[in-house]
Amino acid sequence: MNRDPAQDRAHWERTADELLLAVRPYASDRHALVRLPGVASANGAWSDGLEGFARTFLLAGFRLRGADGEDPHGFAEWYARGLAAGTDPDSAERWPTFAESNQAKVEAASVALALHETRPWIWDRLTDGVRQRVLDWLGLMVGTDMPDNNWIWFQGVTEVFARTAGGSWRQEDLDRTIALTDAWYAGDGWYSDGLSGGEHRNFDHYNGWAMHLYPLWFCRILGDAAPAGLLDRYRARLRGFLADQRLLVGANGSPLIQGRSLTYRFAALAPVWAGAVFDATPLAPGETRALASRMLDHFTGHGAVDRDGLLTLGWHRPFRGLLQTYSGPASPYWASKGLIGLVLPPTHPVWTAEATPLAVERGDEARALAAPGWLVSATASDGVVRVVDHGGDHTDPARPHSDDPCYARLAYSTHAAPEMPLDPTSGATGPATDPLDSAAVLIDTQGRASHRRPATRISLEGATAVSRSRAHWPEGGAWNPFDGPDTRYALGPWITVGSALRGSVEIRAVRVDPVAGEDATAPGDPGDDALTPGDPAPLPWLRVGGWALAVDDPEDAGACAAGGDRAEVRGTGGLHSVLVALHGLGDAQLVRGRDANPLGAASATPVLRTPGPVAYATPYVAAVHLGGAGLPVDGLPRVTTRVDGTALVVEVAWSGGIRDAIRLPSPAGIADPWKRLGRP
Repeated sequence: MNRDPAQDRAHWERTADELLLAVRPYASDRHALVRLPGVASANGAWSDGLEGFARTFLLAGFRLRGADGEDPHGFAEWYARGLAAGTDPDSAERWPTFAESNQAKVEAASVALALHETRPWIWDRLTDGVRQRVLDWLGLMVGTDMPDNNWIWFQGVTEVFARTAGGSWRQEDLDRTIALTDAWYAGDGWYSDGLSGGEHRNFDHYNGWAMHLYPLWFCRILGDAAPAGLLDRYRARLRGFLADQRLLVGANGSPLIQGRSLTYRFAALAPVWAGAVFDATPLAPGETRALASRMLDHFTGHGAVDRDGLLTLGWHRPFRGLLQTYSGPASPYWASKGLIGLVLPPTHPVWTAEATPLAVERGDEARALAAPGWLVSATASDGVVRVVDHGGDHTDPARPHSDDPCYARLAYSTHAAPEMPLDPTSGATGPATDPLDSAAVLIDTQGRASHRRPATRISLEGATAVSRSRAHWPEGGAWNPFDGPDTRYALGPWITVGSALRGSVEIRAVRVDPVAGEDATAPGDPGDDALTPGDPAPLPWLRVGGWALAVDDPEDAGACAAGGDRAEVRGTGGLHSVLVALHGLGDAQLVRGRDANPLGAASATPVLRTPGPVAYATPYVAAVHLGGAGLPVDGLPRVTTRVDGTALVVEVAWSGGIRDAIRLPSPAGIADPWKRLGRP
């Protein structure tokens, strides 16, 4: 469905009401557990039932607050009954304690937020006994261990609500929450969701729907009791973040398809609405309204809500490939955060101002985001936003990891999604595939693709960026969502990748080098026992992958074509993915997928390969295009290569006289960073 982006507040109220009413048939007798249909998460059905209550209660809280308690559907009474039953230790519907379900800590924060927003209509009308039981349940959070990531805010928000309601709280918990959050601040409005190996590497949508949202609501709950200057600090950071986030939404209304928990969908609107609620946004009211409306419609118009009115597990259509083990049937209802704007009264400018075009519609934008290590290009002609990632990959740099396609790809977009097929033999939630799209990998003698994580940022300046990683092959060759310190890897050469991003085209340059002090050849087996000492294994091939696109018919030669030095896919909706060899590459091919992409049942990815085994210290260059039109030959920049000392330099001359230089330094002298970790 396509609606006017200037849709009124009544539409948002109807959307909230429809989502809340649709879950009622799945509630327990007294509403404490909302057990939605579907496959249970790893946390179990009991925890999932609490999740169904808490996340929809959060939406009801926003809805009631903005309506000043007007409640034609009886949400206040309905959820009050659930609060009474869920906290009754003798009830068959009681909620798990935090010792019984760690996930309950997450849901407690939603309960606390909703109770704060609905104090006059729910909390103040509960009996003394029920209020005490709620505080007793929330009070179990005090002093508990929390992971060093966004989870600390579940403790912080829960305890400050309890503090204002006469319950248990501990100053040490609140101080730790504030201090850790400051340590995770990476600058320019960006947070890393915790640290990996002591570094800021964890950049995704949690930056907005957790790391900005909860600190501001923490201050909202505390009011005048909030630490001096804290609210202003968080408001200033959100302004900085929104200046970037406004560029990370496509004209189609889609946020960037990158990171975990993507099934929360329009929860990506949480920081946008928070900016309006807390007067902490550089966006004009009309831009806030248009951005929010466009994103909500993007998902409701593409199958996010099923015929029964329930949010599904997926992105557009139901799609389990992008889920995590903690994703259960009620998990998508963190999308409630995308309706925070309902707390704003009908007279607020976001509801009365005329909607304005989105940032991507007003003109082309190009920006380097230093904190996450991203190059951003947004083009007004097709409304597409592209991000090239040479920064965070959500992993510990101290050891090799298999590649999570939502973090380790070289590029992400608002219009294209990485391939995420499920392994039908493992039963694990999460994709299980060799890196393919938006990747530069080595193919070993068994045909397996190398993995990238962790990658080290080398440079980020202007329209160019460079990163380096050591090629490695996880045992079994595919991403394991349970990858851990005991996972074995075979180690290979260094891969240095550089990008220059202008408009719809990325010029991607790759060099491969041996590791200092050893023959860095691709192992035929993790043990290398079959190799004769001193007899080198064959060098691997290099494969460069372009953008994967959902397609209507992957066998349609008019839509998917490859040959020589060029491969092209015309995707659903007319989007084009083109890959052209410019130096050292060829053998253009298409890799077709089935049930591998969240944007469609069929997909295709263009790839290029070296004509033979890779040569060390040699530049390999390709043009990678994603746009609403094809890429004509005369639209390519002129590319030349040269040697500068031990560095390879790829000079890119764009039309209009713009020039970029991608500098690929030699890793000479850099020893194995993992001390042969992974080789038995």
